[in-house]
Amino acid sequence: MRQSHRLLALAAVAVAACAKQPAATTPAPTGARATNRVAAGARDTVPEAQRGVGGAGGAGLPDPNPRPYGAVITAQAKTRDGLIKVHRLGSRLLFEVPRRELGKDELLVSEIAKTTLGVGYGGQALNNRVIRWERRDNRALLRGVSYEVTASDTTNPVVGAVQAANVNPIIGVFNVEAYGPDSSMVIDVTRLFTQVPTEMSPAQRISPRAQLDVTRSWIERAVAFPDNVIVESTLTFNNPPAQPGQGGAFPQPRGGFGQNGTSAPSATVVMSYSIHKLPEVPMMARLCDNRVGYFSVTMTDYSRPDQRVNDRCFITRYRLEKKDPNAAVSEPVKQIVYYIDPATPKQWVPWLIKGVEDWQPAFEAAGFRNAIVAKEAPKDSDWSPEDARWSVIRWLPSTTENASGPNVHDPRSGEIINAHIQFYHNVQNLARSWYYTQVAALDPRARTFPFPDSLMGRLLEYVVAHEVGHTLGFQHNMKASSYYPIDSIRNKSFVKRMGHTPTLMDYARFNYVAQPEDSIPVEDLIPKIGPYDIWATHWGYAPIPGATSPDAERPTLDQWAREQDAKPWLRFSTSGTFGADPGEETEAVGDIDPVQATTLGLKNLRREMAWLQSATVKPTEDFDELAQLYDRMLMQWRLEMGHVANVVGGVNSQEKYGSQPGPRFTPIPKAQQKRAMQFLAANGFQTPTFLIDTAVRGRV
Repeated sequence: MRQSHRLLALAAVAVAACAKQPAATTPAPTGARATNRVAAGARDTVPEAQRGVGGAGGAGLPDPNPRPYGAVITAQAKTRDGLIKVHRLGSRLLFEVPRRELGKDELLVSEIAKTTLGVGYGGQALNNRVIRWERRDNRALLRGVSYEVTASDTTNPVVGAVQAANVNPIIGVFNVEAYGPDSSMVIDVTRLFTQVPTEMSPAQRISPRAQLDVTRSWIERAVAFPDNVIVESTLTFNNPPAQPGQGGAFPQPRGGFGQNGTSAPSATVVMSYSIHKLPEVPMMARLCDNRVGYFSVTMTDYSRPDQRVNDRCFITRYRLEKKDPNAAVSEPVKQIVYYIDPATPKQWVPWLIKGVEDWQPAFEAAGFRNAIVAKEAPKDSDWSPEDARWSVIRWLPSTTENASGPNVHDPRSGEIINAHIQFYHNVQNLARSWYYTQVAALDPRARTFPFPDSLMGRLLEYVVAHEVGHTLGFQHNMKASSYYPIDSIRNKSFVKRMGHTPTLMDYARFNYVAQPEDSIPVEDLIPKIGPYDIWATHWGYAPIPGATSPDAERPTLDQWAREQDAKPWLRFSTSGTFGADPGEETEAVGDIDPVQATTLGLKNLRREMAWLQSATVKPTEDFDELAQLYDRMLMQWRLEMGHVANVVGGVNSQEKYGSQPGPRFTPIPKAQQKRAMQFLAANGFQTPTFLIDTAVRGRV
């Protein structure tokens, strides 16, 4: 069965190779008089049903009846002061919302802290949203706030229409239990965190039928800090089986922790909710530019003078400000700090730290010295990786061969608040397989599994540096690598200086175009921070003196973007190509000339077939590792053939704005397309016999 499976796989890849692939608030009353307080230690005797413990919605709440502060916050209360004062009274959780926070924007970040098998991973974000506390008579309202539709010019009459069409939804309603001395509102938020509203619930991660069981749900802890509050809740859900015709549970991934749901009758998830104070004055946003690859936030601003509806687009970036604004290069007022998850295997911690700090030269070019650092997580009982103040690299126990780099940002300005990089344990297998199939012919260390720690550590450094790039705001850039000539990426002095791809944000992986006779040092086979990364960091983070608004920055940003005209390796992917530009291929090196690059890549594949068995076969183990690596060899052949196939009918492209002459798209010359077809006829439409090794096929 296995042998026939491999033959079918070879036939399939041969065929596939030729295919194209601020609201007003009512003033709070003055604080309760001291004479209204009960003696310390007096018992709270008001029945639960009469308390204003509204969570999601206010239906059924009794009329509010504020009582003396001391009758509510008794001597038994365990209190932590901070952004919002938190009080624990048995199983109850009370917030004391200060008057100064009414109507202020805060960010509610919901994350999975611990979970049931099949329901995501600890450290994964559920969602985040802007919230505001409001007071309505003797009730507190918690509203969600959207900035997708705005009218930034508050003198424009359209403001009223925008407000009427964009009412902020109410997430929770709470009776005021008491007022503090400074008119703070004491409210019972127990149900908000144990009978969570849809906006805060992980139910859909479990199954469409999951139902919260309040008898098996409670608050684990609540901690207040000056700028944020963290609440952790254990939430248990009943998960009834699907009825006939309703569909089954989400499929379980093979071999370990999953994130696609569960068919178990019960599921328990520990959720972390972090309420984070947003800046009183939002960071000055920086306008997007399609020529530079940043993630972004968009909003529709109806008060703009444009004679049509236009979205305003701002890049996502950390707030970096110079300690010395007059210095060309200065320490930042606040560093970008990433903490390493304590669950990370110890041998990899130094490599992850290095992967973060690899970005320091890019920020130095933007005017910031020591702007970005990594540290091991502090040994502090109050420290939590889910805390919205910290950026953390989380190590996740998963068979998933991947890593990802999401960030949490202020939707008003694009300011990045934090980032939680998700580093799946099995990304090691992905990195190892890529490295073998692409450059084992150039690095003898790759010809024996497992790799030495020095090599695997360097591969993990590369992976984390790429994901850090995403959290800094950078998108993938598959285009830049298509501007390095083939002879340059085979030249060791060029590669030492420029890398084999201009950006770490490409999927160029490892330099499979280089040949053994090129003598490229092994440390230069792996991507590193390149000229595009340095240039794009400067474009997004460098201060522009004298500019006091996003629009005032535009001329300078356009001037910087025009540097791409003379230095094509600084270019970003072109919008609207829809896969038609073969220079924007994933997993490609030397895609300036896919025919020549693939010719050289196939030479290395032939060499690597000779070491498949010696690299993977162990006397006391089966042949699973051999079979897996053989599959990766077939996939590498298919990928490289696909790069050539996409030349046929393709276009060359460059993202341009109105100040730049010439077209954005030009057809690939006929001669190049014909050459690609000839290559496919000779290689893609013929059986790759070098991949059909009888000794290997007989074992897999």
